[in-house]
Amino acid sequence: MTKLYCEKFTAFDELSLNLSPGINVFVGANGTGKTHLMKLAYAACDITKSKISFAEKLNRVFLPSDRAIGRLLKRQPYSASAFCEVHRQDLKICLAFSNHTRKPESAQVTGEAEWMAVPVESVYIPVKEMLSNGPGFRSLYSQREIHFEEIYADILDRAYRPSLRGPADRARKALLAKLGRVIDGKVVTANEEFFLKNVQGNLEFTLLAEGIRKLGLLWTLIQNGTLMEGSVLFWDEPEANLNPSLYGVLMQIILDLQQLGTQVFMATHSYAILKELDLRKTETSEVLYHSLYRDPDSGGMIRCRNADRYLAIHPNSIAQAYADIYDREVQRTLGGSEL
Repeated sequence: MTKLYCEKFTAFDELSLNLSPGINVFVGANGTGKTHLMKLAYAACDITKSKISFAEKLNRVFLPSDRAIGRLLKRQPYSASAFCEVHRQDLKICLAFSNHTRKPESAQVTGEAEWMAVPVESVYIPVKEMLSNGPGFRSLYSQREIHFEEIYADILDRAYRPSLRGPADRARKALLAKLGRVIDGKVVTANEEFFLKNVQGNLEFTLLAEGIRKLGLLWTLIQNGTLMEGSVLFWDEPEANLNPSLYGVLMQIILDLQQLGTQVFMATHSYAILKELDLRKTETSEVLYHSLYRDPDSGGMIRCRNADRYLAIHPNSIAQAYADIYDREVQRTLGGSEL
């Protein structure tokens, strides 16, 4: 993915983003659209393999009420239209719809045939861990109307894939070994259940800490070849339920994947995640930070500033929050009364 453009789409009045071919990190306060941007880009990637229409995939990923795609338009008191563009190299897919559009097939999509002709592997890891809920979920989702965004079914589809034919290449083996030491084993499946296999035997995922399950998912996606050169990884709050002592290993894996040709999108609220990424990146690392914020000079419209260095992120709501905690701690230590 090389560029995103939104107009009157979900939280955005108008936003244009140029993307890094390496790691893209979204930071910003709650409600500034970090997850929405990743879902938009993910939907565009997924349809190149699933062959679902762009409008229908967005509907399944965002899950608006009554499945009415017009509800994805930024709420207006009058008739209006939304417009989205996603670019990759010389390809572009565009979507337009109004707040009166109900069915996805009524939305206007251009560039879809050319876009789908060039497939790209992608995976979206949501905040909620799903492997422990795997048994039976996919069949239930495919046969019943249950209120789950399709990212949850999609991640299970990726995790259940069998391994690629032939031995893993050296780089993939090194990543698997690194993650295997952290999770203390490898992930196996039996009757749609996921287990961590080590010297103790097979441990059900339901008995593991959620942070270990998420690292186990990453191990699985690398092992079965989903994450490889040319793939795109979307990860919403990778820090969720993960002990901070593991942030460094996780960010090193992310950097390693980028070096192997995987484009990465992350949304985070963690100072430690940002600093581990900053401290571990090298001169060959391609990292771009996207700071989303509400601009008071434009009535609260969401804007974005880009930076290629952690210290250049502005505004940085995460650093501001930690600085405020530090200031209050100093004030209390010095005998101040106001907290």
